[in-house]
Amino acid sequence: MTRQRIERDSMGEVRVPADALWGAQTQRAIDNFPISGIALPRPFIRALGLIKATAAEVNAELELLDGALAQAIVAASLDVAGGRHDAQFPVDVFQTGSGTSSNMNANEVIAHLATLAAGQPVHPNDHVNLGQSSNDTIPTAIHVAAVLELREALLPALKGLAKQIDRKAKALKGITKTGRTHLMDAMPLRFDQELGGWAAQIRDGSARIKASLPRLERLAQGGTAVGTGINAHPKFAAKFAKRLAKRSGVPFKPAPDFFAAMSAQDAAVEMSGQLKALAVSLMKIANDLRWMNSGPLAGLGEIRLPALQPGSSIMPGKVNPVIPEAVAMVCAKVIGADTTITLAGQSGNFQLNVMLPLIAHELLQAIALLANAARLLGDQAIAGFEVDEAAIKAALAKNPILITALNAVIGYEKGAAIAKQAYRERRAVLDVALEQTTLGAAELAVLLDPSALTEGGIKGPGGTGG
Repeated sequence: MTRQRIERDSMGEVRVPADALWGAQTQRAIDNFPISGIALPRPFIRALGLIKATAAEVNAELELLDGALAQAIVAASLDVAGGRHDAQFPVDVFQTGSGTSSNMNANEVIAHLATLAAGQPVHPNDHVNLGQSSNDTIPTAIHVAAVLELREALLPALKGLAKQIDRKAKALKGITKTGRTHLMDAMPLRFDQELGGWAAQIRDGSARIKASLPRLERLAQGGTAVGTGINAHPKFAAKFAKRLAKRSGVPFKPAPDFFAAMSAQDAAVEMSGQLKALAVSLMKIANDLRWMNSGPLAGLGEIRLPALQPGSSIMPGKVNPVIPEAVAMVCAKVIGADTTITLAGQSGNFQLNVMLPLIAHELLQAIALLANAARLLGDQAIAGFEVDEAAIKAALAKNPILITALNAVIGYEKGAAIAKQAYRERRAVLDVALEQTTLGAAELAVLLDPSALTEGGIKGPGGTGG
């Protein structure tokens, strides 16, 4: 049987594992919420550690906290932020809606470590939580964790993906392929044009995220219980944000209205919407890759994605587009997370949102999943795919939609008749047009040149072709 010790809080005695760094309130939460077995993620614990360290420094500066105790709290908090005690944060995501259990988990672990270092008692509420409340600390932790993960993980991953797409587009610039609308053959375009659209989507996704960052950089810390700032020094909020900004390199600032910052999670909902938009973009790119790779004989067969693993337990030789499939699943998860965050964001009742741990979990998981998926898509799929130029040229030559280029010369109705005949007889459009018009072979070759058609413009009399 695991050795235990007795801890006490305002409700009485609680048995705690002897080697645990947490105290009575954390243990009550462990006992009360055996729901998912999912603890809050590492970036959230990191944020709590940074918050507690910064608060201790500010309280010492304001002469509200003994210097020696403050130093011990700061050291312990930074150890928590650095990931040295993650196993000491077991409280379930599905807990009290304010996240009080997780705030007290941090307070108790840090107080335990600081007590050992200082050689005198450090109290989780009176010292570590001084000038704070769970009601402003947890919203602050959500913002801090999300901002740091966006800046350090997702935005760099998206920048790398866009560059990877650009490199591939440049390498494939000379290759013209069949365009598709409604999954049906359409006018031709170049690979670099198609991939350029992907890169633009990724860069737009990054821009949307960056546009929403300033509202996540506003912090609730200093509002304490309901937004009035009770029990916090009047200068605490400003000094806290300034010191945390210096520590993190992020321009954090106090929220302009603590009542809004604590009762609502609108900035998190907004950012979740931007992540959903990015997921939609990544889903589009992943599915384009799957279609282009389909076959190899009975599909489009335009490209060959890197063969990473056997694709079937029963069909030898089968290879599947595993990276685009994995990315598509990530996108589905992120789109679902946005719905969860939207519903959780609606749970701001009067002065407090009461689904804060769920918002933290879903938002941070979405950021991490998208960052990992973006890196994989670029490195394991886009960078290494090969183009089957012979198959592309063969399909392009028989594409009946090429006749569109002759609209200005022969008219829509005549063009439609030629296109239908070419498709019906599985012949090149140029050959049928040679039979059905008075245009010569040389002139048709120029007018129906697929690569020239990728530049747009009007073909024929009065047009330059782009």
